[in-house]
Amino acid sequence: MIVQTINKKSSLAQIIKNEPELVSFPREGDLIEAKLLNKTPKTAYFDLGKFGTGVICGIELLNAKNILKNIETGQTVSAKIIFIDNEEGFTELSLADARQQKEWQALKEKAGNSEVLTVKISGSNSGGLISEINGIKAFLPVSQLSNDHYPRVENQDKKEIINELKKLVGLELKVKIIDLNPRANKLIISERETTQEDVKKLIANYKAGDIIDGIVSGITSFGVFIQFAAQPAIEGLIHISEMDYKIIDNPKEIVKINETIKAKIIEIKDGQVFLSFKALKSNPWEIAGEKFKEGQEISGTAYKFNPAGALINLDYDLQGVISVSEFGGFEEMKKQLEIGKQYQFTVESVKPEEKRIILKRKIV
Repeated sequence: MIVQTINKKSSLAQIIKNEPELVSFPREGDLIEAKLLNKTPKTAYFDLGKFGTGVICGIELLNAKNILKNIETGQTVSAKIIFIDNEEGFTELSLADARQQKEWQALKEKAGNSEVLTVKISGSNSGGLISEINGIKAFLPVSQLSNDHYPRVENQDKKEIINELKKLVGLELKVKIIDLNPRANKLIISERETTQEDVKKLIANYKAGDIIDGIVSGITSFGVFIQFAAQPAIEGLIHISEMDYKIIDNPKEIVKINETIKAKIIEIKDGQVFLSFKALKSNPWEIAGEKFKEGQEISGTAYKFNPAGALINLDYDLQGVISVSEFGGFEEMKKQLEIGKQYQFTVESVKPEEKRIILKRKIV
């Protein structure tokens, strides 16, 4: 008789697991309302109504320690079913998982409603800031910081970025949820998105080709941030390639912080404004063929070395290149040319369409 009872019990459990739709029992992973019956040091017992008795034990009891402190006998809480029928015939539950599942659902609703949340920054790393929403860890990437908090670090040095981000620890920021994945325990938030809609409305008043007055608000190795003088909430970027027709090492060679400049809008995309400084200058390559001729002897200043040779700054805001083969090797070139010093060269060829002026050493 005992064997039959056990077999029937096992068969029922097997049916519930394999074909839960055939019975009215909840499934593993479902949330269920559970009324606390009794708490012991090793187990907490819950009344599941027509579904029998549920228990919390082992690691789940430890995880629910703080929750159980605030629950009295007779009170009802949400629990997650983690095992339908254990060896003693009880349904094993998790309060911690149920609470987290509810929190994730609440976060999904907040994300769907584009709700603005206030979070306190608890930590940082080179990639961004760390916070927490309803007990769930959230990450705010550097790219999602507002213009006010974005680290303007030259050469994108990780140590400097970390130092700048550390200054934000302890602050409260307004954010929106932009990505979440409960299974991966991933919650990504953005400060930039909280102001993006208002900024987009302001940006709508501008178009590519417009010339704006701006203030240099940040300088990095890859470009310059420009705050619109007429609309300070808008900030555009001048990439280093749009700073000058010459190749430059650092935008600091051309502009400085808080300097007022004019720039041309070359693209507006996804709420971002891309500007050009060189677009307001005359293109020196248009006159390169007139100013420099093959065989002409000229003077130029050594500007930069690269494995292929050296860049030489010339008159008329142009640059020429001289091959490393002219010196017999890279180290020999560095011995014969000093950055910042002027030398005499001979023009080998001028190719304005390729933006290239090839130089040779002047034969003495």
